[in-house]
Amino acid sequence: MPLFAATLFFSSLQMFAVEPIVAKTVLPILGGTPMVWNTCVLFFQILLLGGYAYAHATTRWLSRRACRISYALLLALPLAVLPFGIGAGAQPPAGGSPVGWLLLVLLRSIGLPFFALAATAPMLQRWFADTDHPSARDPYFLYAASNVGSLLALIAYPTLIEPALPLREQNAYWTMAYGIFVTTAAFSLIAARRCRTGAADTVAAPAEGDRAQDDSRITWEQRATWTALAFVPSSLMLAVTTYFSTDIAPVPLFWIAPLALYLLTFVVAFSTRSAAARSFSDRFIPLLVLPLVILMVAGAGFSLWGAIPLHLAAFTMAALVCHGRLAAGRPAAAHLTEYYFWIAFGGMLGGVFNTLAAPVLFSRVIEYPLVLVLALAARRGRVATAAAPWSMNDLAMPIGVGAISAAFIVWLHPGGADGAQLFVAGLGLPAFVAFTQSRAPRRFAACVATMLVAGSTAASAYGGALYTSRTFFGVYRVTSDARFRSLYHGSTVHGMQWLDTSRTGEPLTYYGAAGPVGQAFASLPAAASRRDVAVVGLGVGTLASYRLPGQQWTFYEIDPEVERIARTNDYFSYLRTCGEGCRVVLGDARLSMARAPDHAYGLIVLDAFSSDAIPLHLVTREALALYLGKLSPGGALAFHITNRHLMLEPVIARLADSMGLSARWQQHRADPVLRPGEFSSEWIVMARRPQDLGSVIGDPRWNIPPIPPGTPLWTDDFSNIVSVLSLTPR
Repeated sequence: MPLFAATLFFSSLQMFAVEPIVAKTVLPILGGTPMVWNTCVLFFQILLLGGYAYAHATTRWLSRRACRISYALLLALPLAVLPFGIGAGAQPPAGGSPVGWLLLVLLRSIGLPFFALAATAPMLQRWFADTDHPSARDPYFLYAASNVGSLLALIAYPTLIEPALPLREQNAYWTMAYGIFVTTAAFSLIAARRCRTGAADTVAAPAEGDRAQDDSRITWEQRATWTALAFVPSSLMLAVTTYFSTDIAPVPLFWIAPLALYLLTFVVAFSTRSAAARSFSDRFIPLLVLPLVILMVAGAGFSLWGAIPLHLAAFTMAALVCHGRLAAGRPAAAHLTEYYFWIAFGGMLGGVFNTLAAPVLFSRVIEYPLVLVLALAARRGRVATAAAPWSMNDLAMPIGVGAISAAFIVWLHPGGADGAQLFVAGLGLPAFVAFTQSRAPRRFAACVATMLVAGSTAASAYGGALYTSRTFFGVYRVTSDARFRSLYHGSTVHGMQWLDTSRTGEPLTYYGAAGPVGQAFASLPAAASRRDVAVVGLGVGTLASYRLPGQQWTFYEIDPEVERIARTNDYFSYLRTCGEGCRVVLGDARLSMARAPDHAYGLIVLDAFSSDAIPLHLVTREALALYLGKLSPGGALAFHITNRHLMLEPVIARLADSMGLSARWQQHRADPVLRPGEFSSEWIVMARRPQDLGSVIGDPRWNIPPIPPGTPLWTDDFSNIVSVLSLTPR
């Protein structure tokens, strides 16, 4: 038993260590968007399903000897392709969704090793069930051991591996670890053969009464239930991850927390205390979900201290509800491989739904609240209520909760901080009414659903959305009020323009003439010259308002949808006014700018954001070297680093210092009363020589950026988001 447990532990350790390594390797190629992680998870879920299908088919239809030979070959084949590599020339298509391209890249690089690891868990558990060991009657405890290995890998990566090792070394060490795993798996094969019992196919049913009995057939109702219960937490995990990554940063730290909790619920669900954990999650989840729903409906801002624990706690309880029911309904060991196959199938469907279907079906992020409601409906509640047919209360109570929610939303729609607080407090009444129905899972889930629908309907009515679209890179909304038209990417404004035709040419938001970027364009010698300008990140094209006659501006933008919105005359006119003096190059900025002539630009502005998160591969030493190679003598760089959760000024200052550049930093506080439409912003400008910064040098508004001791130098191989994370909005 220790040998089998150690082998399963080690295989899972490697599977979940390689996931963030691969995702972080491909992240820069696709502009740092959060959907990169979702697509990688979908790929791993597909291979996990394939590995489970392989284990089920070989243990069912091949002889034991043929099965062992097949598995031994499967373990040995990846040694011929390791260490894996993505390839320096890998480049996604410039237009359309890159999901298919990314899946193929992952298949060619890490597909075979991951498939071999994925097949290990069900294969070895099935062989252990065929041994004469006393625990072979119920081998599902090995599933918990496997998930402990997964958890350890996920905890170790952001805390030990990522801060200490560059990506190339991570890859090399992982390859060596795979060789060690193959050795332990070989010993397990030998042990399984020597300890095999003659009655291997006859195993007793699990002791718990609510588990499926050892029948000769598994019903399609059981398969559908396993699939659905695996689908819900898988989808929720990706939704929560996207929530964190969109407004903070798409980095392993925020990928791993939901995935680790997801695996932890598997460990708890298949442990000896699973019944108590199921009961606790079933009763406690309404107390977590209702505050979360109020925040979703109200759209209230929250510090990371409050938002992250609430989202993660609600997700954990929801996953434990579903995984607890999965564990309670597990069949006898004779059906182990098929059972794992359907769990993997449901998990893969969750990845397909979030990564492929939801961006096509929904123009907004609907999948998160939708699947959360499904998790609430999966609770057992009181058995009598859960088994009872639908009644009038199941219809009347949700309608009543929805109506009360809508009434409060219309009456108390927030107009300022005090109004927002009153709005949140007012939603407490429908939430309390919904809570009184929490013992009836279907009714409670329906009440929560009507609250969310009421909030979404009201948000559309008050938000004045003219256009909404969703791509691989995020959700875009064009809104309008009495004075301005605005573009939102996720929760962050990415540009505004006056509706007053006499003022449409004025730069707004973070680019106001009185702010740092306006001062830079007025003070930098390169900006006043007729040399060309490059801007990384388009938004609505606001910066084009600073173009001088004779200048050629190039905007580098990764998402074609952003260019389409910026060029739509009914929305924004900055690019139209600029005319032929402004062009847009689609694709990742680093890959696209690398093709530009050397020393082509007098000024390069770095203004790329995914919602509020800056793509980290654009602020590394290698990226800065690229920018300097494209910068003409006497030119300057301007970095836009406005952010709610990341303190980027030490990182950018450290980069400038490493290249011997002169840098100045300004944190500007705007006065919205004096200058409507202008936002506070934070910028850093740098150049090869102090005189290239012109009058910025000596301007008291511009300071030398501080570099605290121990500030790390970010490279393509290394970045540490923890060192710059601010848990309260800045």
